[in-house]
Amino acid sequence: MKTRDLMIRCLAKPEGSQWVAVCLPFDLAAQADTLPEVKSKLEVQIRDYLQDALAGQDREHADYLLHRRAPLRYWLAYLWAGTLEQFHARNSVKKYKTTVPLVPAAC
Repeated sequence: MKTRDLMIRCLAKPEGSQWVAVCLPFDLAAQADTLPEVKSKLEVQIRDYLQDALAGQDREHADYLLHRRAPLRYWLAYLWAGTLEQFHARNSVKKYKTTVPLVPAAC
């Protein structure tokens, strides 16, 4: 079987002297001093979360874990960042997608 990538919507924004990143579909968050660092931290968290939900100890709760969502205000900020991006506006909120390879797991 081939590995496929899952696109996961994320939002990063500065808060004070820190960056905060939120994974919208799974309601996960990370905090760091720089944008690359916060993105890296959140990507690790997403991979660990999916591993636990799909193949780890929490797989019996996968239905719930895979249907958590960030609060509406983060989704609206994500959509707003995309709208501003289309108009080439300068904005400190960064909309991005991260890929997570989906590898078939042996059950």
